[in-house]
Amino acid sequence: MRKIINSTYISLDGVIENPQNWTSAYFQDEAAAYASELLFSCDAMVMGRTTYDGFSEVWPAMEEATGDFGVRMNTIEHVVVSDTLDKPTWSNTTVVRRADAVAEIGALKERDGQDILQYGFGAVTRTLIESGLLDELRLWIHPVIVGTGDPAELLARKDFAAAFELAGTTAFKSGVLIATYVPTGR
Repeated sequence: MRKIINSTYISLDGVIENPQNWTSAYFQDEAAAYASELLFSCDAMVMGRTTYDGFSEVWPAMEEATGDFGVRMNTIEHVVVSDTLDKPTWSNTTVVRRADAVAEIGALKERDGQDILQYGFGAVTRTLIESGLLDELRLWIHPVIVGTGDPAELLARKDFAAAFELAGTTAFKSGVLIATYVPTGR
């Protein structure tokens, strides 16, 4: 069965919002190779509306600058969980309504193919965790204190809890540490 892998950038103070503002100094060759390997090990991407809006706005124009990575971002199967998106403009996009998300993403996971990637951490991630569909959580811990946002509110929400165990780590010369966790079912 395919795995669903979440990949989330996070600062030392727990910020995950607007990573483009604080990750670029740390995205060097090692990180680029890791990100590329992860993307190319997947043939579908699951996201919420906010991620979809951001990605569909920038990635179609990024192919020339990012080469194969950008082509893959634009051609991979996109599944967007949204009750408000009716006509997606990004190629290869399917919209799934929130009420159908667990069944539809579960069916996607059962299909033959490579793993499924999810960027960022939000309502869709919480749904995947609560339904037992998320297989790995990869936190890209950046050695920076951002000082914005409310870290207590970014990964967790009221009435949401989950337990994980460490499955591995990858450290880059830039100081970025990727901690890979798997749900424990507790």
